Amino acid sequence: MSGRKLSASDRALRWLCAAAVLVPIAVLSSLLVSVALVGFTQLDAEVLAAVGGALRDSVYLGLLSAGLAVPLGVGAAIGLEQYGARATWAELLDAKVAVLAGVPSVIYGLLGLELFARALSSGRGLLAGALTIALLVSPMIFVASREALRGVSASQREAGLALGGTRWQIVRHVVLPMAIPGIVSGTILAVARALGSAAPLLVLGGFAAARVAPEAADPLAVLPVRIFSWIAGPAREGAGGNAAAGSFVLMVVCLGLHGLALVIRGRSTGPREAEA
Repeated sequence: MSGRKLSASDRALRWLCAAAVLVPIAVLSSLLVSVALVGFTQLDAEVLAAVGGALRDSVYLGLLSAGLAVPLGVGAAIGLEQYGARATWAELLDAKVAVLAGVPSVIYGLLGLELFARALSSGRGLLAGALTIALLVSPMIFVASREALRGVSASQREAGLALGGTRWQIVRHVVLPMAIPGIVSGTILAVARALGSAAPLLVLGGFAAARVAPEAADPLAVLPVRIFSWIAGPAREGAGGNAAAGSFVLMVVCLGLHGLALVIRGRSTGPREAEA
């Protein structure tokens, strides 16, 4: 069958599938290259100072949101996968998480504005932003943690049971150590998404403040919000260069985090495949 000559429709379908893969890659590559070239040429001491402050706030936001989301996501994954795999509540939780993963990020911004900024009177500062981003990335961490826990072989669990270990001891000393690389890589990808999420923070901080006074002291002046303020705000000298340089720095940080996650995941799966 492999030597059979392809018909015209088969060849057309093959070319169509190849174009569906290559065209988006080419467009994305050209966009990344253009952003890199324009942004790199705009880097100087003054621009680095402006971008560096926003990047520092982004790092604080990412670390705080990860600190809030990781226990929630990992704990839910452990409870679902290790204790309630066949329970009715586990099926409901799994369905709810799937729904939350598909909710647009701007909805999380509205939720954070009403729940954290207004109802809890926490203001529109770093804490409200971290709580909002934690809600956004928790489903990602939950899914990654659950897949990492599923990747632990059943023989390892059965060996722990044969040695007389309790379920929690097996989870703590066998399952979690083997699943940590997958959990860490999923958390890094979630943090990368948090660093690049502008919509929920813009809703939480308000478009008006970003457009009128982008240089004012804003507790949510993270890098995506600052880039928006440089682009959409009133025309100021150097705003375009700052936006290009900020986009370049944000792109490098996100690509670096994705690369780090791939390295961690590759090192964690390599030894297992070799043993198999």
